[in-house]
Amino acid sequence: MIIDLTHLIQDRIPVFPGDAETDLKQSKFLDRDYYNNHQLSINMHAGTHIDGPMHLTDSKTYLNEVPIENFIGDACLIDVSGHKTINYKPEYEQIIRDGQIVILYTGHSKLFGQNEYFTDYPVLTVEFGELLVKKRVKMIGLDTPSPDMYPFHVHKLLFNNKILIMENLTNLDKLLHIKSFEIIALPLHIKADSSIARVIARVQS
Repeated sequence: MIIDLTHLIQDRIPVFPGDAETDLKQSKFLDRDYYNNHQLSINMHAGTHIDGPMHLTDSKTYLNEVPIENFIGDACLIDVSGHKTINYKPEYEQIIRDGQIVILYTGHSKLFGQNEYFTDYPVLTVEFGELLVKKRVKMIGLDTPSPDMYPFHVHKLLFNNKILIMENLTNLDKLLHIKSFEIIALPLHIKADSSIARVIARVQS
């Protein structure tokens, strides 16, 4: 079974305050131009996307230079719904295995499209981030616009330890009772700090 964790890219998809708007228009029409085509202008942090280390550090590594195997892997889900601050808990040591992709379900994606989605979201503590570093995870994914707020200490901690960040995931509730799954999160093959991405969970029997 495949579960799509990606928001639809469409014209004027909600973006983080201050980011450029998405512009998706049909540019050619079959009855006039003899073929259909669409034109897209999008910043790499709109909708479901993957943050690379260049985003908030002085890394010189573009996202396309990150080994492709980092975007695919065995994953675990942690239900942190109802928590405004996501802190370290001893039980997480057993849930997260070394080298996994970690998905955090907060339930915040239900607010996607509303102003408070980008202004009042759950955040990770540095202590939780240090656990991810200890476990050498490949990526962390959230149904929020960011794992933290300014000055983005968690972002930088993860980037400095080669951990990628998936933001604006959706449908994570569908994973709540799934025992085993892998994440396939493929960014564009693009020379940029980050990239919009199609993220799916493949349930393992």
